[in-house]
Amino acid sequence: MTSSFTRHLEQDARLVMLTELYRQPAGRLSEAGLEQALMAFGHDRSRDWTRTQMREMEELGAIVLTEAHTVLIAQITKAGVKHVLRQSKIEGIKEPVVGV
Repeated sequence: MTSSFTRHLEQDARLVMLTELYRQPAGRLSEAGLEQALMAFGHDRSRDWTRTQMREMEELGAIVLTEAHTVLIAQITKAGVKHVLRQSKIEGIKEPVVGV
């Protein structure tokens, strides 16, 4: 069973990653780029943990993943953009504060 604090951390990390993808000109980043964004916001986690969150975000429809050799590349979806812009909500990802 996942604790509410663990769930809160996961949802916050997903928002950090989604916001970083939104800020990218092409709307995509590798897992290494997303890990750097996470670390900047205090989420110092393993590569496996980051990949798990990325896969969860794909299941939620916020991103699409592709694999380049052994690296995951995330691409934000329209639903992900709408979440960042507060036009709709994706359950499982923290709601953004006003302003991106």
